[in-house]
Amino acid sequence: MSDTPDSAVRTYTEQHSGAFLDDLAEWLRIPSVSAQPERQGDVRRSAEWLAGKLAETGFPVTEIWETPGAPAVFGEWPSEDPDAPVVLVYGHHDVQPAAREDGWSTDPFDPVIRDGRMYGRGAADDKGQVFFHTLGVRAHLAATGRSTPAVHLKLLVEGEEESGSPHFRALAEERAARLEADVVIVSDTGMWDENTPTVCTGMRGLAECEIELSGPGQDIHSGSFGGAVPNPATALARLVAALHDTEGRVAVPGFYDGVAELTEAERDLFAELPFDEAAWLRTASSRATAGEAGYSTLERIWARPTAEVNGIGGGYQGAGSKTVIPSSALVKLSFRLVAGQDPERIQEAVRTWAEAQVPAGVRHRITFAPATRPCLTPLGHPALQALARAMGTAFGTKVLFTREGGSGPAADLQDVLGAPVLFLGISVPSDGWHGPDEKVELDLLLKGVETTAHLWGELADALR
Repeated sequence: MSDTPDSAVRTYTEQHSGAFLDDLAEWLRIPSVSAQPERQGDVRRSAEWLAGKLAETGFPVTEIWETPGAPAVFGEWPSEDPDAPVVLVYGHHDVQPAAREDGWSTDPFDPVIRDGRMYGRGAADDKGQVFFHTLGVRAHLAATGRSTPAVHLKLLVEGEEESGSPHFRALAEERAARLEADVVIVSDTGMWDENTPTVCTGMRGLAECEIELSGPGQDIHSGSFGGAVPNPATALARLVAALHDTEGRVAVPGFYDGVAELTEAERDLFAELPFDEAAWLRTASSRATAGEAGYSTLERIWARPTAEVNGIGGGYQGAGSKTVIPSSALVKLSFRLVAGQDPERIQEAVRTWAEAQVPAGVRHRITFAPATRPCLTPLGHPALQALARAMGTAFGTKVLFTREGGSGPAADLQDVLGAPVLFLGISVPSDGWHGPDEKVELDLLLKGVETTAHLWGELADALR
């Protein structure tokens, strides 16, 4: 009896896993640290390595796309079916800095396998999760007998994600016609834990600002002038205190306009996750939860917009006392945004609100960093359901749904291309992204291979 498509995928994956892991280890040995100028040549070498490996995999189009910073890699494999949906996979080939003295057990750029795990910088974030697509598409072809994928497959693997993707938006806009897709798959994320496969449905956006208040032209004596001139540190403290109401809601007028509210179905799905709040608090190094009233902890960090003070200062900070009225004070704020919020409108609302908090006699300067838009794919979207089915087939169990509280360049692709974004990741919290002894669980990595092998057929059926 011949293998079923499911077992054929698993058999092919198992038969080719050794060579796959050898190739991944070779890629991890390239220290493609985009944040370090002395590693620019290594980042380019990483891009060239990947482009060559994609061509070896079978991609008929492989290109290195230049940016003012590090290069990106583009690959394309058209389907023989002219009506096949177009799928774009996003990831990154640059990695965080790493050195043995940071606490690594072994050289971070000389990967090793121990106890079913591969240790090395980039093993999970993000080279491992990019690379499983190469074996996945080959398993897809082998199991289905096809000569081309069931979808028109594209890959975009940038080289500056770990440096804040400073040129990614411009690259996406410049190459929008080549990147056009019906759906975007982001493989730079993870699952809930080793035993709970999950699909992320969205990420929050981000707006950041710095507010500086200035009073006297220099620090002045608090005995001679205190109580008679405005104090910028006091004004700043009042501004920060006014940022939230007593229910933990952001008090900026218009801040919640358009916010996509959680449905009861979404709240029920979040509640299905095996969330241990006490353990989460230990991870957060905190003693109590806090936030907007009426929402659970997961709902607060995944589906509600927030405002946070990231840094605050002004006046004398040294030992002992120095009785002055400081000349200036400064606060750094960040606003996490959810679907329905427009970063530009939020920036204007924050500016208007902040200016209204400034008393007479105090000058202000408000500057905003480039914003990131939120992205969200509805639970009922056929592409999202196709991804859940593919992962469920690979893992042999029910797949649950999460969101990400952080932000990333995925929203730029959604914004530029107008396509829904799906998140396919197999990394788990213990993988230690950005830290010493980063690793990837090999069994989960191969489940990622199987998921992507099943995904292209699922998407081809779902999006017709």
